[in-house]
Amino acid sequence: MSLSVKLEAFEGPLDLLLHLIDKNKVNIYDIPIVQITSQYLEYVETMDRTDLNLVSDFLVMAATLLDIKSRMLLPVEETEEEIEDPRQELVERLLEYKMYKYISGELRELETEASQSMYREGSVPKEVAEYEPPVSLEELLNGLTLEKLNEIFKSIMRRQTDKIDPIRSKFGKIEREKFRVSDKIRHILDFSHAHSRYSFRNLLESQASKTEVVVTFLAVLELMKMGYIHLTQEHIHDDIIIEPVNMELTEEQERELEAALEA
Repeated sequence: MSLSVKLEAFEGPLDLLLHLIDKNKVNIYDIPIVQITSQYLEYVETMDRTDLNLVSDFLVMAATLLDIKSRMLLPVEETEEEIEDPRQELVERLLEYKMYKYISGELRELETEASQSMYREGSVPKEVAEYEPPVSLEELLNGLTLEKLNEIFKSIMRRQTDKIDPIRSKFGKIEREKFRVSDKIRHILDFSHAHSRYSFRNLLESQASKTEVVVTFLAVLELMKMGYIHLTQEHIHDDIIIEPVNMELTEEQERELEAALEA
């Protein structure tokens, strides 16, 4: 049976074998090796010999097919051990090649679709470009560092620890105290309405327990971040002074504060 094919249609010997399998409508897991080898050799005899590298690849595959064909024609001795199918390695190579060929085809289609698409350059609305935050974070934190806050926090913690009686503190039942940052934010805001300038250390020392001190400390940081209070400290290890920035809140600030209180 003659076979008429063109070299340009195949990228290599595996591509030709997949074509022959599809053309003969055979199962790739049960390749009729005699028939496929015969058709493959017919093609190799008629192919162009100018590209030696390509020809060598087809000849190597031809030798592989002949080797598989010869092993399948040899009589099989009956043994208890399972004999490996000589076509197994070739089937695995064909399946792997078929998978990569399918993936490359999908990528080629995506590339074609992308080349036909046009994208508009991104633009920022004028209102967004001209927006300026109501409070400058650099001005708010001018002269204040995390090291300074950390030192003050540690000193308050040490004082709270010193107040605890190591013997009497073990008497009775210790119940878990419940404090929320939102409650402390309300307390600090009310305190700020009544005091235009007050001490950060005194605010913490007025708390009853270590847990309440921690929650109050977090509430102060949250209000400072939102721009409702301003912290200053003249020298290292000095007390931090708290001053309300502006207690007349805009609608947007009211919504932001309500969201923080509900959290």
